[in-house]
Amino acid sequence: YINQAADEGKKILLEGAQGTLLDIDFGTYPYVTSSNPTSGGACCGVGLGPTKVDRVLGVIKAYTTRVGMGPFPTEIPESDEIHLRELGDEFGATTGRPRRCGWFDAVIARFAVQVNGIDELALTKLDVLDTLPELRVCVSYRYRGKEIKAFPAEAEVLENCEPVYLSFPGWLEPTAHIRSREKLPENARRYLQAIEELGGTRIAIISVGSARDETIFVR
Repeated sequence: YINQAADEGKKILLEGAQGTLLDIDFGTYPYVTSSNPTSGGACCGVGLGPTKVDRVLGVIKAYTTRVGMGPFPTEIPESDEIHLRELGDEFGATTGRPRRCGWFDAVIARFAVQVNGIDELALTKLDVLDTLPELRVCVSYRYRGKEIKAFPAEAEVLENCEPVYLSFPGWLEPTAHIRSREKLPENARRYLQAIEELGGTRIAIISVGSARDETIFVR
């Protein structure tokens, strides 16, 4: 049915779950799930050939989170983590388990863009950062004295990587009411531009709140 619909030019939306670093093949093994939550896994899951997918939209937060064990180079100190977790309501939807929180990791973002063939990003929870005076973005890692910009293939290497950061001033004003990228605070726009440049793809959707209409569609 799915292939027939694709051949007839009908619109098909495939939605994945979890995240790239939980992928059993490309994730931080052994801290992974038992399946492929990448775009390739979505194709395999429904029996749709990859050439029939004409757009891949990657969903990513304005900062980084992780549930459970596993390497997390940009994880922030516990006192700050608790604050960010409360602001972003970072608790498991089913279990209520608290998520680990950290700064945006452009190394992971670039890796996810490559592995999934991402065309555009939907960036969520920008509003969670509204009250932070300073933001950081990880641009590369330092491993045994050497700077590396590519995501390590081994979790053991990642566990021993130190993040190399760029710092950005916060915007310290609410964004939930804004519906145009151009009307966002200047520092918020600079932050988004850095994510695009460092992540290797454009941002098409920006979420500034939990309500459905608290969304910016970038033209």
